[in-house]
Amino acid sequence: MTQFRPCIDLHQGQVKQIVGGSLNDQGATTNFVSQYDAEYYASLYRKHNLTGGHVIALGPGNREQALKALAAWPDGLQFGGGVNNSNAAEFIAAGASHVIVTSWLFEKGQFSWERLAQIKAITGKERLILDLSCRRTDSGWNIATDRWQTVTATQVNGQTLAELSQHCAEFLIHAADVEGLQSGIDEELVKLLGEACPIPVTYAGGARSLDDLKLVDQLSNGKVDLTIGSALDIFGGSGITLEQCIEWNQR
Repeated sequence: MTQFRPCIDLHQGQVKQIVGGSLNDQGATTNFVSQYDAEYYASLYRKHNLTGGHVIALGPGNREQALKALAAWPDGLQFGGGVNNSNAAEFIAAGASHVIVTSWLFEKGQFSWERLAQIKAITGKERLILDLSCRRTDSGWNIATDRWQTVTATQVNGQTLAELSQHCAEFLIHAADVEGLQSGIDEELVKLLGEACPIPVTYAGGARSLDDLKLVDQLSNGKVDLTIGSALDIFGGSGITLEQCIEWNQR
């Protein structure tokens, strides 16, 4: 059964909601900047026992906020953003239930099985989440790294999902083309994930209302969880309230 998964997106030391595909060295197109810090949101999710959420650091300058969020709910949140073999253990020690890794697994655009083995040796399969965030291409979807600006040759398809699922606990997959746009989810991608993912997977990108939770549940046969960001009332959105998401999870 599809669950709502909460998120805390950090950019330049603040909790924000951005248009995913716009992120670069200069900044990003921003939908919302919160007056509250990451600890506030972590405590809110903890209060309502919203599990499996993630804290994502988008670029530098977010370390302090990330650590505050993890401390506010030890083992209650996953952490991603610049995770590699030199800092993964530190974030787990700081309270992350799992670490999420993506760009570091690619060297010059090529997936590195050696790097995957290195980080898995530190975290164990059970605390590792692979972020296979992707962009749509002529042939389907390809993993996008470096803040979703570099489209790699690695496709998100049944074979990739089957191979990589043997090395991690979950997948996190942002549809970078629709991320932050509140223009609807990528239905074909959600359907593929529901059919091909042998382990838990969370999809993010484009969700705008309670209907999208129902749609993801239906398209994936309840196998794919959904993160909602910009449309959520706690992030300045008007499409869906946190209360509705909590009720959905408790149904």
